[in-house]
Amino acid sequence: MTILFILAGVIIVLLFLFKNLKGKLISVAIPQEDSSSEHFLQGKISLLTYNIAGLPQGISAAKLPRKLSIAEIGEKIEPFDIVNVQEDFNYNTAFYSKNLHPYRTETKGKIPVGDGLNTLSKYPIIEYRRIPWRHCSGPDCWTVKGFTFAQIQLAHQVTIDVYNIHANSSDVARAARARRENFRQLANYINEHSVDRPIIVMGDFNAHYAYKRDNLHEFLLTTGLSDGWVQYLRKGVFPEVIPKFIAQHMLSLNNETESLDKIFFRSSKNLKFQPVDYQVEIQHFTNDEDQALSDHLAVSMKLDWTWED
Repeated sequence: MTILFILAGVIIVLLFLFKNLKGKLISVAIPQEDSSSEHFLQGKISLLTYNIAGLPQGISAAKLPRKLSIAEIGEKIEPFDIVNVQEDFNYNTAFYSKNLHPYRTETKGKIPVGDGLNTLSKYPIIEYRRIPWRHCSGPDCWTVKGFTFAQIQLAHQVTIDVYNIHANSSDVARAARARRENFRQLANYINEHSVDRPIIVMGDFNAHYAYKRDNLHEFLLTTGLSDGWVQYLRKGVFPEVIPKFIAQHMLSLNNETESLDKIFFRSSKNLKFQPVDYQVEIQHFTNDEDQALSDHLAVSMKLDWTWED
């Protein structure tokens, strides 16, 4: 009987506790899987393209010591989500030594075997290819320049194609002819390998809308790309052709002047890009004495993106 009384007392106590907790227990919200989560996604990405002047000390056009400056560049690019660099030739170890991007392409090597192109990303790089130019002129033939293709994953079902480019330089007729063929080769590759895909193309184009021998308009028309600088800062107005065009010094540029270094983008049926900022980075990539770390100014852009099935 004693045992029965004890059991009965325990049951009464448990019932009393359950009565007091009942409201709390049944009000706990069980997380439900959102069936629409993969049908609508959105985010932001920051982009940067930068020619880091990585030719060997003594032949580089940049004035500061290259190894130290390039190591500092590697540290300073950290805030940007996806970075394309050009002329990453002889100091790649220094460049990567202070860099924190979790995904970085493996260097192709120093000149003359390297192309100087590398991509660094905070998002997974799930595919990568290097493609050499078929046309070059003058000193541009001394190393294997070209463009690269990277497929980068922004979210579970969202990937974008990112191209890095370093086109033939100089504005003499022969060099410009080679550069036009560079853009045609790249356009053909995009139209074959990135059909209906969202694309970002950024790099050192060595070309100007204002220069009559360049075919940037043809390149944009053929690929369906938009120029971030023209669309965001110039409200869709392209620079006019200047008959006797002379390019400005690369370190004298600002947001109002056209740069050789450009960022193009293209949306797709499912993924839409919207530029929300565009900057010629005048101050960020300088040393303690406000000297530029390269002979180019980096160019950055921020994009909002939206994915909808």
